[in-house]
Amino acid sequence: MKIAAFKVEDWMNEYEKYSKYDLGNTTVQTLSLDELFVLSGENKEDFFNNLCEQKLGYGYITGMPAFKEGVTKLYTTITPEDIIPTIGAAGANHLLFYSLVEPCDRVISVIPTYQQLYSIPQSFGADVQYLHLTPENNFLPDLNELKSLVNENTKLICINNPNNPSGSLIGEELLLKIIDIAKSVGAYILCDEVYRGLNQSDKYTPSVADLYDRGISVCSMSKIFSLAGLRLGWIATKDKQVINSCIHHREYNMISCSLLDENIAALALTHYDKIIERNKIAIRKCLAILDEWVNNENHISYIKPKAGTTAMLYYDFDMTSQELCDRLAKEKGVFLTPGFCFETEYCFRAGYCKNPEVLAQGLDKISEFIKEIINGGINLR
Repeated sequence: MKIAAFKVEDWMNEYEKYSKYDLGNTTVQTLSLDELFVLSGENKEDFFNNLCEQKLGYGYITGMPAFKEGVTKLYTTITPEDIIPTIGAAGANHLLFYSLVEPCDRVISVIPTYQQLYSIPQSFGADVQYLHLTPENNFLPDLNELKSLVNENTKLICINNPNNPSGSLIGEELLLKIIDIAKSVGAYILCDEVYRGLNQSDKYTPSVADLYDRGISVCSMSKIFSLAGLRLGWIATKDKQVINSCIHHREYNMISCSLLDENIAALALTHYDKIIERNKIAIRKCLAILDEWVNNENHISYIKPKAGTTAMLYYDFDMTSQELCDRLAKEKGVFLTPGFCFETEYCFRAGYCKNPEVLAQGLDKISEFIKEIINGGINLR
């Protein structure tokens, strides 16, 4: 099977080594286990004594009950029976496409977004159509464009809410209109929700799995819980055909998740409110730093993010995003992701929530670089 190179992951693998100022990674200030126990107030010794007594077999094939029960707290109608644990959200997305998509099925995906949502179904021979998110429309789906793309062969509509890389947020009203379009052709909606809950306002963002009986939510412990090292995600849906198909295909590629990961994740989910409050404070503080910088940097513009941990920043000088991010990494130690990784140009993605001090220093280095190339006579667009 041939599949397109995964541009974001390839870039990060190559350029992370230059990172003195990390604006490339997108997890909120990663937690250590010690920090998790301090935040949760749980007794670390008791937890690990219990964990060490457990036999390291395959564990719960369809997921540890305490973990799945914890996941249900993130939804309003989802039950433990509606959840399939996976190896990260990346594993969840792959399992869904592997289980549902057949050659010639139409799959509609927003773009820009995480490349899995369009490259995997393309590799399976699907008829993939792009639903373009633009800064002119605040990186929100255009309903008229979506209506023009759906047909009787549409199997999946893939969205990402909040959006990576732009930080846009689809509100409930717009989400319900997208659901109406999906209903008109009997399509599933796959929503990558790995940043759901990390909002700049306190307004609740509903999951597509709660709003639509053919809605499929993908999430993980990586972003909203700052625990990417657990490599644990899940699929949530009320559609039993999807659940059964995914379980059937799952037996061929993973069998079960790590018993150790599920124990730690269950602990974190028990204290979801404390972790999400910590992370909301962090993303709001960091976005304020980024926003002030953008407002004072004449050659940079953006649509201010509503949620998540990433922003798409546009520049007005004549340099490809690949060259810009390559030079910033090698000359200034600033690690960013170029726009070409998201099929767009004259922009780059900044992950702005890892460390406020590093963020401010990295932004200063970008300004320093821009000043140097402007003074060097680079053409403005």
